Amino acid sequence: MLTDIEIAQGCKMRPIAEVAASAGLLPDELELYGNYKAKLASTVWGRLKDRPDGKLILVTAINPTPAGEGKTTTTVGLGEAMAKLGKNAVIALREPSLGPVFGIKGGAAGGGYAQVVPMEDINLHFTGDMHAITAANNLLCAMLDNHMQQGNALGIDPRRVTFTRVMDMNDRALRNITIGLGGKMNGVPREDHFMITVASEIMAILCLADGLADLKRRFGDILVAYNYAGEPVYARDLKAEGAMAALMRDAIKPNLVQTLEGTPCLMHGGPFANIAHGCNSVQATRLALKLADYTVTEAGFGADLGAEKFFDIKCRKAGLRPACAVLVATVRALKYNGGVPKAELGAENLGALQKGIVNLGKHIENLKKFGVPVVVAVNAFPTDTAAEQAYIADFCRAQGVECALSEVFAKGGEGGRALAEKVLAAVEGGAADFRPLYDDALSLEDKIRTVATEIYGAAEVNILPAAAKELQTIAGMGYARLPVCMAKTQYSLSDDASLLGRPEGFTLTVRTARLSAGAGFVVCETGAIMTMPGLPKLPAAEKIDVDAEGKITGLF
Repeated sequence: MLTDIEIAQGCKMRPIAEVAASAGLLPDELELYGNYKAKLASTVWGRLKDRPDGKLILVTAINPTPAGEGKTTTTVGLGEAMAKLGKNAVIALREPSLGPVFGIKGGAAGGGYAQVVPMEDINLHFTGDMHAITAANNLLCAMLDNHMQQGNALGIDPRRVTFTRVMDMNDRALRNITIGLGGKMNGVPREDHFMITVASEIMAILCLADGLADLKRRFGDILVAYNYAGEPVYARDLKAEGAMAALMRDAIKPNLVQTLEGTPCLMHGGPFANIAHGCNSVQATRLALKLADYTVTEAGFGADLGAEKFFDIKCRKAGLRPACAVLVATVRALKYNGGVPKAELGAENLGALQKGIVNLGKHIENLKKFGVPVVVAVNAFPTDTAAEQAYIADFCRAQGVECALSEVFAKGGEGGRALAEKVLAAVEGGAADFRPLYDDALSLEDKIRTVATEIYGAAEVNILPAAAKELQTIAGMGYARLPVCMAKTQYSLSDDASLLGRPEGFTLTVRTARLSAGAGFVVCETGAIMTMPGLPKLPAAEKIDVDAEGKITGLF
């Protein structure tokens, strides 16, 4: 059996100019990065903006497990399947972070015969967007510390610096550090922290901005610290936004790549959904909607995180109206939620499936709250039995939603025909009546409680004193109408990663709150969530290698 990387390396890719032409893009609208990658020039939107939008389809999933769900694989395969059915479809995805690539999760280009290529390039540096984000973020940090070193005219309180450094790698040793040591020439000593790049506000701003001018304005709005009088200090007070935007001049442009079957894919931005808002860029999604009749996009991790933020943050801010939600599940993952160890998931176990399917049921309920039709995609594994697949189909029928078996991993677009047909029927049925979960006018505390009780299923919410004080400060600064971006474990509907299935009666604990004024939301950290992940005991990096000719192995 071929590995993902072997399948990708054996693919004969179309020149990206041909892919662009098939999507309706002009030659002078491409900025080529070799033969198979390109950025889209800023002139594209001006030409396309008056076109009517196509239909927007979100792919999301149940809570992730070590068994794997295949959300990106399903997204890619669904786009390929629509092309097989003669539909004009474009895929809109996030860019992978190097942290998971070298950690435990792996890359984010799909899998099997439903991948985006060139896979190695996409997972390793791509067009440099992640590095530009890292540089812009850390430039602001350097200017902040330099300001304090050079006299601190703004009176910045080093104990109340809110903006932290980032790097695009899992490195737990950098979570909490002390900087400025070694004498007066080395800066003002203070406590600092690192986050992973994809959790940074710079990444969120990239994904929510509608162009370079908006990007620069949002950069200026970043809250970096408070002064000794307790007043906010923004990036614009440091005169940092211009240089930051200059670093992002090319990163703001969406990237164009292709699937194994040549379907166009706009891949841009990559915020995590467990500690950020988990969606690709608004620019890429809007362009895809203008280029295609059907845009297939995804949101990170489970629907309790990625889909909720897609609806309540991205769609709210960008005025998007999704037509359908595809919910990915697997027999194996549902049995894992039913208590079966990973090593035993290959054996038929209808009892465990019955116990674990409540996780799928909760996600179906949640998605219906946003007013969009739901189609369940059962991502097929060779160990699935007909009885297990039939049990899921019967369960979905009882929940009033469509269900289709997806075999895109093994068969590419051909294996997604049944799913595509049901998705198209749901989209064209006109049943979508999208609505966010909560109103802007709710208090920040009530927004937190709404997400916690309605989406996670919490019985109570405990906002710790430090977080409560910060929420009051944020509201007092005039930001009470912003949406909340919940930072929570992806492995459970609760804030406790060990609670599988459908936890009930639990209390969600909010530890911290911080304002992301440039992005336009308030981040609330819950449970034991970390904004800088660590490598596992056996990191994927140990298996990755490159030979003398530059051929990479072990990436998947």
